[in-house]
Amino acid sequence: MYLEAIARGDTLSPEEIERTLLTALEDRDPKKVLIVPPDFTRFHSNAGFITNVFYHALRKRAEVDIMPALGTHAKMSREECAEMFGDIPYEKFLEHRWRTDVVKVGTVPADFLRDISEGTWTQPIDCEVNKILFEGYDLILSVGQVVPHEVVGMSNHSKNILVGLGGSKFINASHMVGALYGLERMMGRDNTVTRKLFDYCLTHFLSELPILWVLTVTTAPQGVIRTHGLFLGDGRKPLESAISLSQQKNLDLLDRPIRKCVVYLTPKEFKSTWLGNKAVYRTRMAIADGGELLVLAPGVEKFGEDPVQDKLIRKYGYAGRERILELFKTERDLRENMGTAAHLIHGSSDGRFRITYAVRKISPEEIEKVHFCGADYRTAAERYDPETLSPGWNLMPDGEEIFFVPNPALGLWVERSRLT
Repeated sequence: MYLEAIARGDTLSPEEIERTLLTALEDRDPKKVLIVPPDFTRFHSNAGFITNVFYHALRKRAEVDIMPALGTHAKMSREECAEMFGDIPYEKFLEHRWRTDVVKVGTVPADFLRDISEGTWTQPIDCEVNKILFEGYDLILSVGQVVPHEVVGMSNHSKNILVGLGGSKFINASHMVGALYGLERMMGRDNTVTRKLFDYCLTHFLSELPILWVLTVTTAPQGVIRTHGLFLGDGRKPLESAISLSQQKNLDLLDRPIRKCVVYLTPKEFKSTWLGNKAVYRTRMAIADGGELLVLAPGVEKFGEDPVQDKLIRKYGYAGRERILELFKTERDLRENMGTAAHLIHGSSDGRFRITYAVRKISPEEIEKVHFCGADYRTAAERYDPETLSPGWNLMPDGEEIFFVPNPALGLWVERSRLT
């Protein structure tokens, strides 16, 4: 089964989206349903509205559970669920605990990994997912957004299950596979090394699960969600169609590099550098050598999403790829938390450009200890006011030219010569 809806204008209307979703349910009579949407960090995916439509369409004829694909992120609050998903009772939302509530479903062989990674990874990887997936659901609705992504190239589909509901061993190893291979070789592309790993697990270990993929392509100028496409199906075609559209809508190719890039992190969405470093991932291929990235981060109050991550980030910092790989060989805590090691690699510019975090809930001194530059948020925001800057190029009153990104989660910015 395959369905798609493509916006004729700027966006699909709520009525067009609902009609497509209900069409997908017409020939199905499920009795027990699991909906797997993204968490609040994907607020602009429009998955909240889609989940609400599915819930109300199914709740009278089926048992419906909802488990947000948290991956390593913190549990969603009651307020976040209400804002994103509307009137669904908070009690319907189940928490994915990535360190404990998982089962091993298979092992990806070393020879396969050595081949797809060009020898950068040579060990087998155990595949773990939340045990709830095997608790008798006759329909699993995997809802999410396809957009350029630093770990897999283009987000969602198999990633929503294998990372969003994945276990610590698999999340850690898969993120390290991508980090060793190189995120700049993957972002904005399909069939990356990590995508091949995810697809292997889906085909070999999870093929019996009754998953219906529900994928969006969205943008959000001025914070207003525009849904450009909706793709549904039980195979890979929804992903491939969504990738094709996302590469048109979410990939911004620049004819010249950025000397100074200013990125704003909305405080509701970005509370940690673990999440906020999308500002680094998504712009690094556009920033000039010797340039600067200024991250306006009024809501960032911690480094990791959980205490283990936070402690390791504070201990080692964003010290650069080569330094983290050296430490990875000798430091047991990094080897046992490969996802954090990968994050430290991804979050550094490797000395190519300066990264400055302007914060108000962490001291600039703490920021500097993790190898970023620290700045006072109020002072930075007075000069670079996110309420008045326009997306893209801006000329400041004193003649300084900057490039402004109001939400790094919604795109990928690349200087054209780097996309080879």
